[in-house]
Amino acid sequence: MTTPLAAKIAKEYGTPCAVIDMDRVERNIARIQKACDDAGVANRPHIKTHKNPMLAQLQIKAGAKGITCQKLGEAEIMADSGIDNILISYNLLGDEKMARLGALQGKANVTVAADNSVVVGDLPKAAAASGRPLSVVVECDTGRKRAGVETPREAIALAREIAASKGLTFAGFMLYPTETGWADAQKFYDEALAGVRAHGLDAAIVSTGGTPNLKNLGRLKGGTEHRFGTYIYNDRMQVAAGVASWDDCALHIYSTVVSRAGPERGILDAGSKTLTSDTGGLEGHGLILEHPEARIARFAEEHGFLDLSRSNTRPNVGDVVRIVPNHVCVVVNMMDEVVMVRGDEIIGALPVTARGKLR
Repeated sequence: MTTPLAAKIAKEYGTPCAVIDMDRVERNIARIQKACDDAGVANRPHIKTHKNPMLAQLQIKAGAKGITCQKLGEAEIMADSGIDNILISYNLLGDEKMARLGALQGKANVTVAADNSVVVGDLPKAAAASGRPLSVVVECDTGRKRAGVETPREAIALAREIAASKGLTFAGFMLYPTETGWADAQKFYDEALAGVRAHGLDAAIVSTGGTPNLKNLGRLKGGTEHRFGTYIYNDRMQVAAGVASWDDCALHIYSTVVSRAGPERGILDAGSKTLTSDTGGLEGHGLILEHPEARIARFAEEHGFLDLSRSNTRPNVGDVVRIVPNHVCVVVNMMDEVVMVRGDEIIGALPVTARGKLR
């Protein structure tokens, strides 16, 4: 069954279509800002989820101290919109990026992350190009085994290297603890902080991260800020993590059922190029709100294969359904625009301005 709004969306924009409920977006922004305020931790939202300067400005207007970007290209887009306080939470390397980072620092106050000496060795080029000191935080691995120095001793050594480098300022530490690893993260941080203080340094920034860590917000003693990303839209992964409800999910993919070739199967016009093959560890590739027992079982590029064997209600060809994605950040990066709605009214389209900024 197609809702009146879904019919409007399909008529005006076609499907598949990413649609954001601005009332929910604003409610999510307010909810997380309040959580940060209550915990006494600054909010530094990660724009990797929405990739749009207007939404980043809404987050700042609500009280965020600045933003987080994963890539330099994202930060350039945000700085061009007038955003001044940017953390780039990623190792940057190479002359091309140093030239761009130097130019970016001429527009905004930028802090970058580093977890090795090669990166630190490049960063003075950006500082020299900008003519002002560049703030650097040491990224610490506290259990995810992604990026980050693995021991407090390495963190201390890298902090000293940063402080000794011309044009660089040691600014603190960046951590991304696992949801159950905060006690270990505290031990790591305490030892690293004591070590840098013994060498006359201090950590003005102690940044933790992750929407799934909402339940741990403020738990790290000495933490100064938290990097939330997915919360602005939420998704099936955040519901599964217990940090959002279905009513907090602000982005839905509107998709048309284009085939029902068998009684227990069907095809959506949203495949891996819309909903992403990243399952986030969940069964299926999204929740269909009109048919929650149905399963988006597998993908071709433009085909979403429906398994309706457990579904009490089954869609017809032509029905437009709403899907909560498993991992919304990846979905948004495949969209040129999202359509904004309030209630049953379409407001207009919002470009995903920093889409594809992978460098």
